[in-house]
Amino acid sequence: MGTLYVVATPIGNLEDVTLRALRVLGEAELVLAEDTRHTRVLLERHGVAARPRSLHAHNEAARAAEALAALAAGRRVALVSDAGTPLVSDPGGRLVAQAIAAGHDVVPVPGPSAVLAALVASGLSVESFTFVGFLPRKAGERAARLAALTGHAETLVFFESPRRVAATLRELARAFGARRACVARELTKLHEESARGSLTELAERFATGARGEVTLVVEGAPPAAAPGADAVRERVRALLAGGASARDIAARLARETGTPRRALYALALEEQGR
Repeated sequence: MGTLYVVATPIGNLEDVTLRALRVLGEAELVLAEDTRHTRVLLERHGVAARPRSLHAHNEAARAAEALAALAAGRRVALVSDAGTPLVSDPGGRLVAQAIAAGHDVVPVPGPSAVLAALVASGLSVESFTFVGFLPRKAGERAARLAALTGHAETLVFFESPRRVAATLRELARAFGARRACVARELTKLHEESARGSLTELAERFATGARGEVTLVVEGAPPAAAPGADAVRERVRALLAGGASARDIAARLARETGTPRRALYALALEEQGR
């Protein structure tokens, strides 16, 4: 059996590639890249002699078959995207799923991620977050997605085109109200910027658009008024009666009430023992 390596590559600054990633790419007998021209720049910069073949949204089925044949022959295959960690709003998911189904090893080679880079520079909570990716393009689906996210207490992370960033910020302001946000663009590049402010302020700031790759980080919904202890206990009892585990109850009610998960878990165990 072969091994498929899912290799993270720089999101801008070519010095951000890991030593392990360079070794894996150099040793791989087949390197699959979303854009071979982009990947060749990285490989040539670091003296890696590999010759990548393309795997993108339009040829993934055919390339996956080729990669699976190589894996079946015991070869090492490496998958990279244009930037960051493959599969995160990028192609490659079909290949990974098929490789796992065929019994091959799938090994992540971690590294740069626009999601995490934007999140930690945003100044917003990193305790819990939801990665949304790109919003749907159709207006109805887009509105429904935003409505579903309105009550999320977790920090939200979006990808967006620089041409649509102003319109998206206005939509987010209408859907979420006066929340804090960060527009992180050109991360790790020469003109890197992390602009922070309210959604409305940022919509005005980027009214004419933005240049470069854009990641939006948006503050989660404010916590609702905390219910009383009796109400929380009654909610725990109801969920236990419905078959939920103590662990699931703690996780769910921590999000809903803001009560510490550990306290909720102890309460659920207490009620289970009654």
